[in-house]
Amino acid sequence: MTAAVLPSPLPLFPLQTVLFPGALLGLRVFEARYLDLMADCLRTRQPFGVLCLKSGAEAGRGDAPLQVEDVGVLAHLDEVDAERPGILRVRCLGGERFRLLQAPTQRDNGLWVAPAQRVAPDVLRLPGPAVLATVSALAEAIRKLKDNDRVPFAPPYQLDDAGWVANRWCELLPISLAAKQKLMELEDPVIRLSLVDGYLRDKKVVVG
Repeated sequence: MTAAVLPSPLPLFPLQTVLFPGALLGLRVFEARYLDLMADCLRTRQPFGVLCLKSGAEAGRGDAPLQVEDVGVLAHLDEVDAERPGILRVRCLGGERFRLLQAPTQRDNGLWVAPAQRVAPDVLRLPGPAVLATVSALAEAIRKLKDNDRVPFAPPYQLDDAGWVANRWCELLPISLAAKQKLMELEDPVIRLSLVDGYLRDKKVVVG
């Protein structure tokens, strides 16, 4: 999913999470600035940017200085439901990565914005023979979750795409946000999957 033109400046939603391309993101939106942002995105069909919050309070203005990562992922609205007046349940799908060109600034309504440029998406690469056990383990995890009526990832399930497999594992791994951020930023999806494979083997999640 790709926007025809990247909004300039890009509206930002700092979160204590790392969004990956192709990932599902659920949000409970109640602040006026983000309710307005959701309305704008619905009207224009444009994405907003999700950045991992490194430090600083994000609630309101006048708090500790905001510090976010320079690379984030575009979030495209997929489903929007009104939980009750003034509160939205939102589901987004992670799109392309982007890199900030300047530090974020805050508008009068509290919304963070910054000029940004797209980061080239992963090149389609097949998982190599050395990581096929990790691919199979993800396929089995998806099967078990679906058996329990859980839909962990957005279809289609691209098990023949090294970047997709790596990204889905990165969502599941109990590692720090800083580690997830570094994995998300890696340009080579094969290296990303190789690092994930090494972690899973070290933790005995994958053997053989």
